Amino acid sequence: MKNISSAVEKHRQLILDAERYIWANPETGYKEYKTSAYMAENFEKLGYKLTYAEGITGFYTVIDTGREGPEVLILGELDSIICPGHPDADPETGAVHSCGHNAQCAALLGIAAALKEPEMLDGLSGRIRLCAVPAEELLEIEYRSELKKQGKIKYFGGKGEFLYRGYFDGVDIAFMIHTGTKIWINRGSNGCIAKNIIYKGVAAHAGGSPQLGINALYAATCGINAVNAIRETFRDQDQIRFHPIITNGGSMVNAIPEKAVLESYTRGKTFDAMLADNKKINRALCGAALSLGANVEIIDIPGYSPLLNDLSMMQLAKEAAEIALPDSPISYSETSIGTGSTDMGDLSCVMPVIHPHCGGARGHGHGSDYEICDPEAACVDSAKWQLTMLELLLKDGAERARKIISEFKPLFATKEEFLAYQDAINDSGDRITYKEDGSAEVRL
Repeated sequence: MKNISSAVEKHRQLILDAERYIWANPETGYKEYKTSAYMAENFEKLGYKLTYAEGITGFYTVIDTGREGPEVLILGELDSIICPGHPDADPETGAVHSCGHNAQCAALLGIAAALKEPEMLDGLSGRIRLCAVPAEELLEIEYRSELKKQGKIKYFGGKGEFLYRGYFDGVDIAFMIHTGTKIWINRGSNGCIAKNIIYKGVAAHAGGSPQLGINALYAATCGINAVNAIRETFRDQDQIRFHPIITNGGSMVNAIPEKAVLESYTRGKTFDAMLADNKKINRALCGAALSLGANVEIIDIPGYSPLLNDLSMMQLAKEAAEIALPDSPISYSETSIGTGSTDMGDLSCVMPVIHPHCGGARGHGHGSDYEICDPEAACVDSAKWQLTMLELLLKDGAERARKIISEFKPLFATKEEFLAYQDAINDSGDRITYKEDGSAEVRL
């Protein structure tokens, strides 16, 4: 093995400075203007020619070893979450990197810098695509819906959007390392359907003539309770999750709310489970509207596919961690499926991927106590681990990468087939039609 550790350590300060800058400048998905510009500027200083995403944030660059072989994609995510209660949250937006994506970007920059060192490409075959990708956190659904309406994006997640745009055409294998509290390699995680739920009532004076109104907020709260009442019908093995927030519950206290808006996901371990139980959830949401004579518009949007890490890539990640970080304990499971979601799942439908976690953080992910407590582990060690995976894949004529690719059985034969499946999840419109005879028709 070449001296990967020395190549990364040479750029240690660049890596650590990037982690702090991005932590101090958090931005949510498709708004990562400062973060994307900072990353791009540093990539270009290293001598990389970048391909920028048209009209949105993010970019990629391709490194050709000069020897024929497959192409490996290495990713870093640009966006933050929103957690106004975090002490380091942006006071105006509530944005904060209590997701660890700032450390991912710093590690990606370290990988880019290390690959410019002499001899780092010696003995490797194929191509390497480094990508700073936007919008992994699936939030601000109304904002992204507006971007979609304007034709600026088609998919809410950055990886799905980049896949659709052709920015990953030619890629054979993909990996990235997420920041966490320990080295953790598991089989995958839930997928999700994104939902906007708009209850529609009738406004009236809340004190003078409430009987003339239909309270959309009451319908929404009934909808939440109705879904809570059917949770025990969800099978444990399907790992279904539904966790709504109310983003609009009325405009003034002395008017019956004519509109209430919920935002949520339906998460599940498989596509079949998500789609089946999403119908149950829609039925409960519609029933709540019917009980008050309200209507409900349910907008179902393809969120993220279930992530299924390739077993051979899992073994590769474990081996690489043992080489690069021999003193670090490794948590490894070929059966464990997490209940969160990531758009890395989209890529796992069409190519072999691995999405493990490294250490360096503490606190609760997406919580107000989350922080990078050990930037060496979160950023510097992550870069070393990823470069070791890259070398294992592409050395010896890329023998190992070729074997993984040849043995991989994708869920969808092509990206076009996958995207068509995703598009079929889209559904919208009012779900109840009230008739003059007092009956109603419901579309789930």
